[in-house]
Amino acid sequence: MSQPERTHPGTATYLIVAAFLAVLTGMEITVFYVRALRPVLLPVLLLLSATKFALVLMFYMHLKFDRWTYSAVFLCQLFFASAVVVSLIALFAA
Repeated sequence: MSQPERTHPGTATYLIVAAFLAVLTGMEITVFYVRALRPVLLPVLLLLSATKFALVLMFYMHLKFDRWTYSAVFLCQLFFASAVVVSLIALFAA
């Protein structure tokens, strides 16, 4: 019942991911300063941030290369933490 061992990517892959993260960060900064994008600012920033978050999770936290149970445990905790944050915002924003 052992799973085949997956190899981790090399340095080049991590550098490509880092460059992509830098480009996404530049896009976030650009979107913030372009006045024409004000109506869609929040959704665009949330999408870019979620993409960066997923890349960091998959590559730098090695969740892409580990067993799926580790990802499930992490995502469950993330869901509960997000629910607590949303609840606190709703509670104290009134």
